Amino acid sequence: MSSSHLHAFIDQFEGLNHDIIQPKTLLRSLVKLPDPRVRRGIRHPLAHILVIIICAVIAGAKTLVEIAEWAQDVAPQQLAGYGIGAPHATTIARVLQLLDIQTFELLLADWAQNLRRGTSPETRTRAIAVDGKEVRGAKNGNRPRVHLLSAIDQGSHAVLSQVSVGIKTNEITQFTTLLDHVVELKGAVVTADALHTQKGHAKYLHEREAHYIFTVKGNQAKLLAEFEQLPWDEVPAGNRTTQTKNGRRTIRTVKSVTVTTGISFPHATQAMQITRKSRSLGSTRWHLETVHALTSLPTHLASPRELGLWIQGHWGIENGLHWRRNVTWMEDRSQVRVGNAPHVMATLRNIAITLLKNLGHKNLAKATRKLRNHPDRVLSLVGLEASR
Repeated sequence: MSSSHLHAFIDQFEGLNHDIIQPKTLLRSLVKLPDPRVRRGIRHPLAHILVIIICAVIAGAKTLVEIAEWAQDVAPQQLAGYGIGAPHATTIARVLQLLDIQTFELLLADWAQNLRRGTSPETRTRAIAVDGKEVRGAKNGNRPRVHLLSAIDQGSHAVLSQVSVGIKTNEITQFTTLLDHVVELKGAVVTADALHTQKGHAKYLHEREAHYIFTVKGNQAKLLAEFEQLPWDEVPAGNRTTQTKNGRRTIRTVKSVTVTTGISFPHATQAMQITRKSRSLGSTRWHLETVHALTSLPTHLASPRELGLWIQGHWGIENGLHWRRNVTWMEDRSQVRVGNAPHVMATLRNIAITLLKNLGHKNLAKATRKLRNHPDRVLSLVGLEASR
């Protein structure tokens, strides 16, 4: 980013020097985001509105009105010190509806990926889960659907990249576009559900020097038939775990075999059968589920235990991202439906999850409640130093 762009952005915080926004912070990542409004009549600069909407969502705001109320509550003291006023909810709505969402997503993808750079290298292979979600409330009132495909770091739950899946397309066509935005893909393992068990995806990841773990189901009938013909009864269990959580007891068994012939899928080196046997603690009746998967990871890079952890980690993204957006921020009940606003709001929730998880918070609902009462801490999280 150019120095002039950065200074122009920082100059919007009236009377403050260029050091007020600290290096490697969220706000510095957004300096190239264009203001979608016409210049005439602008009362609240874009930089100010960005501070308000990001901080308010981190503090638990779920609606545009709550964002505006958060600004009104903190404007007389904390925001006033930065020359920031409290815009009306309609002003915030207009900015969200018109915001350049593609540029917004790209800048935030770069920020999220930079959060991990400069830290000590991990010994375990990095796993990235690809998963999609429809923002259900956005299509109420005959509005177009808002369907987002995300790439999430399994370890930190940081959203590394996100793209919109349009009405006339699907997740499959957006897979490579999504991962094109992930700069450091070499050596990573990408996990995805059966929808993405596509030969083109496998070839793409191989060209990026990454690996895959894909689920195999009925949408790939020929491939599934090949899996079912493997002699699984003769394969010993490579890993077996027992877990008691949320009132259920679950036994997971992972079997894996090396495949050199008989599996018609690019770069596949291991086939897996995962068996999940579970029951409620107050019941004696077991529920049995068997899932097949394949991977390009050779045995010396991935043991059955590691494969099981990555597959379990992929399923955990439902709770790590989608459940949090729905429960903590009530995403599927949102009444925000116009223009780019539903997509922007979903992205703001991703920012909050990424930041709070990066700080070590496990209970995000509790964290947002505490932060609402400490606006200085929230401002510091996005890059504005409280001490001046």
